[in-house]
Formats: sequence, structure tokens, C-alpha cells
Amino acid sequence: MNLAPYIDHTLLKATATAADIRQLCAEAREHSFYAVCVNPVYVPLAKAELAGTAVKVATVCGFPLGAVLPEQKAVEARLSVEAGADEVDMVIHIGAALEGDWDAVEADVRAVRQAIPGTVLKVIIETCYLDDAQKRAATEAAVAGGADFVKTSTGFGPGGATPADVRLMADVIAGRAQLKAAGGVRTPADARAMIEAGATRLGTSSGVSLVQGGEAGSGY
Repeated sequence: MNLAPYIDHTLLKATATAADIRQLCAEAREHSFYAVCVNPVYVPLAKAELAGTAVKVATVCGFPLGAVLPEQKAVEARLSVEAGADEVDMVIHIGAALEGDWDAVEADVRAVRQAIPGTVLKVIIETCYLDDAQKRAATEAAVAGGADFVKTSTGFGPGGATPADVRLMADVIAGRAQLKAAGGVRTPADARAMIEAGATRLGTSSGVSLVQGGEAGSGY
């Protein structure tokens, strides 16, 4: 299986430098990854580095906690798109999810959706904090709010994607959106398991290792 077209080659660490982003983009060009995923401050640089290629530029919104106002997420997403982002990965209001306030979760997603109507929106539900019933409800709220993808994890929480969670989310989505598995995808076997469970995109900092058949270390 060619994993490269599934991969969002990701670098979201606070310590990332411009040189690191250039290296990320060079790797994405070399291996024909689907996208790079970088923090908003590096969107213009990534866009310039990837000009003339098919590699997309993804960024994040309300990341990694999700604990800002919907209006703030909306502005952040819009500014990132104006700076050149092709896709935006937002984090839900996790506290609202834990309290079962699904109207608030859906409204949070919809605020971002309305701010970037023509841009691919991926909604991170951060599965490591939720039980199965909450994962189902959060996935449904994300789809109802206008998500193009529902995504498992930020990679910054205490746990990442699992095939079981991907299957559960895929069952809820039922073809209405796509699914991104992120966090802990470190080996080709991990990647294949996520895809077989229903993932159509993989978020990983281990893209090069995955396509070369190796095993990466810890981290997103």
C-alpha cells in the first residue's frame, strides 16, 4: 500500500523553526505527501515552499485545547485561509462535550464552517478524553456543524488514534464526511490498521519513516 497520499506530514511543536518547516516541506515534496500541517504562523512559508506542487497546506485552529470562543476560532481560521491555508483542523470545545452540551459543540464547529465556507474543515474531537457514547455524539455534532473530516486527536493529549475509535467514528459518519486518524501513527502497520478501520487521512510527524517502512519514535 502506498501510504504517501494519505499523509498530512505534521509539525506542530512550539519549538518548530522556519528551518524545520522548510525541511518538512522538502520531505513532503520528495515523498508526494497529501499535505503538510503547520501552525498558522508558518502557513505563508509553507505555501511559498510548496508553490508549484500538489502538496496542500493545512493548519490548526483553537489548537490544542479547543478552549477559546467560537468567534475567535472563526477569525483564526479565516486569517489562516487568507494567508494561504488549504485546510483547517479545529479542536472542539472539549469541556462542552464532557458536559453533554452537544448544541454548543455543533455551534462551535458551525462558526468556523461559516467563516471558511470553501475550505476543507477537519474537526478534532480528542477521543482520549471521551467515552464511547461521547465519541459518537461528538462525531455527530461535528458532522452536523459542517465538518468535511472528523479527526481523532490533536496528538498533544494523553492518547491518540486507535483502530477501535476509527471504526466507531466511521460508523457514525456513515459516509457523510471523511475521517482523519492522528496521534500515535508510527509504523506502517499502524497506518494500514487505521485505513482499514475507515481513515482516509493520517496525521503524523512520522511520514518519512512510514513510507520508508520504518518505525518512528514518540510524538505526533
